[in-house]
Order: sequence, then structure tokens, then C-alpha cells
Amino acid sequence: MEDQPRILLAYGFDGSGGGKPLEALEISSEIHSERLAWVHLNATHAKTREWLHQEVSYLDDLILDALLADETRPRSVEFDEGVLLILRGVNLNEGAEPEDMVSIRLWVDAQRIISLERRHVKAVRDIIERLEQGKGPKDAGDFLAQLCARLFERMEPVLAELDEATDTIEEKVMEDPEIEERQTIVDIRKQAIMLRRYIAPQRDVMQHLRTSELKWLNAMHKRHLQESYDRVLRYAEDLDAIRERAQIVKDELANALSDRLNRNLYILSVIAAIFLPLGFLTGLLGINVGGIPGADNPLAFWLVIAGMGILVAIQVWLFKKLRWF
Repeated sequence: MEDQPRILLAYGFDGSGGGKPLEALEISSEIHSERLAWVHLNATHAKTREWLHQEVSYLDDLILDALLADETRPRSVEFDEGVLLILRGVNLNEGAEPEDMVSIRLWVDAQRIISLERRHVKAVRDIIERLEQGKGPKDAGDFLAQLCARLFERMEPVLAELDEATDTIEEKVMEDPEIEERQTIVDIRKQAIMLRRYIAPQRDVMQHLRTSELKWLNAMHKRHLQESYDRVLRYAEDLDAIRERAQIVKDELANALSDRLNRNLYILSVIAAIFLPLGFLTGLLGINVGGIPGADNPLAFWLVIAGMGILVAIQVWLFKKLRWF
């Protein structure tokens, strides 16, 4: 397929869980035959729309626009005997952030599967590995169920890591709150929000598929789709919980830092209150005029020090009696 870089891969299914790669000249005939064939395209290639117009001309322009759109949201729309699907998976490509989710766009009917990607989707490679092992999809419904399962299974470690990060920061805030931890909390909330943005709508997609009346989706397929629905529902609930926990931790951190600041200010205020009369006395006794008591007495300095000590003791006793500390 070197002459068709817009086609990333193409497979014909044998109906028993296996499949064979299709050569460039076989692709057109296979996707127009009664046998199930799968073509995976590069959505960013300039001639992909032209190929779709030529090979699957029965697809409406609205479907083509959805398949080739730059920005997509997960959704599911039925047309005649097929379905347009847009799904999202975590970005596990090297150097990428998981929450920068990758999309896969599909047109699926009983005889053909047309999928497109703009960035590498590892779930697609999982399907290829299963086909090569003879454990792949046997029909279009099986393909859809397996793809959804692999797409959502790969989210599990990412969400588990995010949940663990929330536990860690929660423990740190409870034990030794520091202002630097605020950025970590913000990052956790941001990641949870971005993941939920695309994961939550996939509940509706799975809900639609498992109640669909498409003839090529049988009871077994819908049972597997139900499992995917339950999984993505749990993910959305977990992300809601992580986001709420992060907000609570952020509030706890703000309260702890505020309490620390108030405590420090309180201590400074008490110290200032204690030294205020002492400062007044030393200032009064230090004025450069005649008549200062004890100016000619060699014990005057120590008597003043003792008097100040007694004054401090009286102040401490008074503050405690007033419950100032």
C-alpha cells in the first residue's frame, strides 16, 4: 500500500476470528463484496475524502464531514443499516499526555468497516494482534464490541494512577500542608475534567448501541456492549469523585494555610502586646532630660530590669486569665 499512504491498513475477515491483510488492488473489490472487510484510513491525508467518495459513495456528505472533522465529540448516529461512531481513548503515545484523548471515527455496517484516525490509536493495533492470533472479530458486531472493550480497558491504569495521586496529595495535605501542593491539586482537577469531557459522552454512545435495533448487532454483541457501558459509567463516576475530592483537598489546604497564617499573626500580636508597655517604659526612661528616677543609683538598672520582668509575668497571667492564649 505504498502508493496509498492514506490507507494505514486493511483486513479481510474469515468469519472465524482470523483475517488477512489486503493488498492495494484487493481493497476496492473486498469492500464491495458480501464478505466483511475493514479499511483503516489516515484522516489527515489530503486524498482521504476523495477515496471515500470513490469507494463508499453511498455515504452521505454529513457522514464524511463527521468522519474527517478536526474536532469531534463522542457520538453514535444510525443511517439505514449502518452506524456512524466517534469514540475517544486515552493518549498512550510516547511523549503525550493521557488526557489529550485520541479519537477514532468509524462507519460500520454488516459488510464493511471504515475507520479513521488522526493520531495513533493503540486499540486498533490490539484488534490486529487478535486477528493474527485467530482470536479477532468474526463479524461487524464482534468488531465493535472488541474495539470498545480494548478502548475502555486501556483507560483503567490511567484512572487508577489519577486516583492514587489524589490519595497521595490528600494524605500530604492532612499531615503537612504546604503551599506548593496547590499546583498538584490543580493539575489533578484539570486532568480529571479533561478526561471526563470525552469519557462521559461515551455513556450515551454505549447506551445507544446496546439498545440499537441494527440487525447485525445480536444479543451476544449487546451483552458485551453492556459490559463496556458499565465500565465507562464507572469511569465517569470515578472522575466525578476525583474532581470533588480534589476540590475538598484544595479547600482543606486553603483552610490549613489560613489557620497557620492566623496562628503566626496571633503569636506576633501577643509578643507585640507584651513588649508594648516595655517599649513605653524604656522610651520614657531613655529621654535625655533631668529628673529621671535612679539616675544616680548604681542598682537602678537592675531594679528596672526586675520591674520589667514582674510586668511581663503580670501580663502573661492576665492574658491567660482573659484566654488570649
